[in-house]
Amino acid sequence: MKKLLLIGIALLIAGIISGCSSSGEESRQADKVVDEIENKSSIAEGGEQTTELANEEVTETEEDANKPSNQDSSNSDDRMVIYTANLSIRVKSYQETLNLVQQQLASSNGYIVESSSYSVGEADSLEGTITVRVPQDKFDSFLKSVENESTKVVDRSISGQDVTEEYVDLESRITSKKVVEKRLLDFMEKAEKTEDLLKISADLAVVQEEIEQIKGRMNYLNNKVDLATVTIHVVEDKVNIPALGNDDLNTWEKTKEQFMNSVNFVLKTCSAVIIFIIGSLPVLLVLGGLFFIMILIIRKRRKHNQGKPPTKPEE
Repeated sequence: MKKLLLIGIALLIAGIISGCSSSGEESRQADKVVDEIENKSSIAEGGEQTTELANEEVTETEEDANKPSNQDSSNSDDRMVIYTANLSIRVKSYQETLNLVQQQLASSNGYIVESSSYSVGEADSLEGTITVRVPQDKFDSFLKSVENESTKVVDRSISGQDVTEEYVDLESRITSKKVVEKRLLDFMEKAEKTEDLLKISADLAVVQEEIEQIKGRMNYLNNKVDLATVTIHVVEDKVNIPALGNDDLNTWEKTKEQFMNSVNFVLKTCSAVIIFIIGSLPVLLVLGGLFFIMILIIRKRRKHNQGKPPTKPEE
């Protein structure tokens, strides 16, 4: 009886175990079917799922980008710095300085952005401003060469803008945008409805536009970092210093000038006398007539006095 009881208990336990295993298998199969149904429904609803997944992807990637990096960002070799210099100098010749700047730029693969000049003062000395872009590795040597050719450095200022963090942030953003772009392309291949395709296409266009904007900003920063900007204000010191013997060399010129001055003085004097005589002719005739009458009267009196005998003195 004990053996039969033990066999019965064993069979009962085995039945229970087999029932549990079969129910577990059914549960796993049911879960698998549910997953397949959910996957099919997610593909059918591609438009709505696309936007949500894209947003989730962007959020996750941006969170990863905002996490503190374990790399040492203080390495000076990896820094991206935009250098700008302003230089004010005095030179002997503006044109020679401009030629020097052009030669330096030609040898260093730089170029002139803007150049303007104008004349000032009685000596017609030139002043102007030259703005150039020069490779960063030639930046210091270019400044020194321009300063060495000048007579005086009036002002010199150099500034640098560190854009390393901005560039790293742009790299992280463009990476996340490209991931979203790839997923949107995958969704577009799986979408079957026209409205889903239109929705995905619109989202894809926005993401691709953002990628192009980020690329443009990165190219701008790379150009600014690779080529430093230098603005040079040039003032020409043009002083006329007479050479030795300059007075002797100008003797003939001064002689001609003095002769013409004398001739002009004589002509002016004669002209003034003629104008005075002609203009005062009536008065001169009257005065001349009176003067002539006075002379006649004086002569008659002298003749009359000479014809009288001399008077004797009374005793």
